[in-house]
Amino acid sequence: MGDKNTEKAPKTSWFAGLKTEFGKIIWPDKKSLTRQTIAVVAVSVVLGLVIAVLDALLKYGVDILVSL
Repeated sequence: MGDKNTEKAPKTSWFAGLKTEFGKIIWPDKKSLTRQTIAVVAVSVVLGLVIAVLDALLKYGVDILVSL
């Protein structure tokens, strides 16, 4: 059928592998992290305001339709 590779990879400690993977992570610098955090907060506030305005407009429209 096919050649089966019965050779197993050497077992290493799970923690050693975890440490190696954490070493591959590129952590953002403080300036970049601050800018990204401010951007996330700003977008969240703007989106919250847009949703609040849409909610108020829909409520006003539904109130008009119900009062007919």
